[in-house]
Amino acid sequence: MRLLMFPRYGPLGASSRLRMMQYVPALRDAGIEVEVSPLLGDSYVEALYGGSVAVGSVARAYASRVRRTRTLANFDVVWLEKEAWPWLPHCVELPLLGRKTRLAVDYDDAVFHRYDMHRLPPVRALLRSKIDAIMRRAQLVTAGNAYLGDRARAAGCARVEQVPTVIDLERYLPSSPRPTTGPVVVGWIGSPSTAGYLQAVSAALLPLQEEGLVRCVAIGARPDQVVGTPFEARAWREDTEVAELHDIDIGIMPLADGPWERGKCGYKLIQYMACGLPVVASPVGVNLDIVQAGENGELAGTTAEWEQVLRRLVADPALRQAMGANGRRCVEGVYSVQAQAPRLVDMFQSLTAGGGQ
Repeated sequence: MRLLMFPRYGPLGASSRLRMMQYVPALRDAGIEVEVSPLLGDSYVEALYGGSVAVGSVARAYASRVRRTRTLANFDVVWLEKEAWPWLPHCVELPLLGRKTRLAVDYDDAVFHRYDMHRLPPVRALLRSKIDAIMRRAQLVTAGNAYLGDRARAAGCARVEQVPTVIDLERYLPSSPRPTTGPVVVGWIGSPSTAGYLQAVSAALLPLQEEGLVRCVAIGARPDQVVGTPFEARAWREDTEVAELHDIDIGIMPLADGPWERGKCGYKLIQYMACGLPVVASPVGVNLDIVQAGENGELAGTTAEWEQVLRRLVADPALRQAMGANGRRCVEGVYSVQAQAPRLVDMFQSLTAGGGQ
């Protein structure tokens, strides 16, 4: 079979790289011919994180994808990330995708809330039902968590499969034993778009830092985003992210409790656990599924809870090691490419079984 992959971004875009592109070798090994056609390239992602996006480049990307749709008949399945053209209504998008296209769509964010909760009434009126219409049109929705999957089912999608965001076990190896003396390194990894959540945990970490118990690093945050917090900003690069994670002792994922956050897929936690690290996370959305409190990490909602669980982990290296080992086993069994790729192969092959549309 032939599969056309329609990610939103090039490899620099985390959602596209992790949810789609990292499966390309496994899909090809299974005999599936894969062609990858991103909407927006790496230059767009670089500009986005730098705070400057050229409207002309986006318009050219949209036109290029329109031209690409003329080849859809050459493929058995189109696997689309979220939507084909953001901010265009479904009455424009769906006809361009074609009535006969076998369509699978992937969601790792509550992108529907970008429209149905928009501050401008005209945007809500025009686009609030767009993602629901795409979900309903799709033969398959792959959803990163139950919140997203429930939305797809409510929209009328006939087949919804929950597929977590995963790591490659060959790339993510457990870290070597860390020193048990000196400050414990508490780390966060992400992008400038999510670095704002660090503010929520700063008050819990400041006393520990002042006592010399911890050092805090934020991999992927800009320096201006951590001013006034205990965090040191470190640049993110794909080729160094695993090594950076091996230099921390505890991984954290603070979140607000809102509709957008309930759509997140907890990838930070999976990265930490893959490296054999204990985790501490806000009890929001998929975090409640990934974190088994007392086993691979802890959940903390208030500032007092964050400080309490962090103090306990900082004081107990053996507990950190045990939780990290449990987390690694969990990743090997569920949250890895090796565990999920065979499922994806079966899903795509089943869409073409019998030759039906």
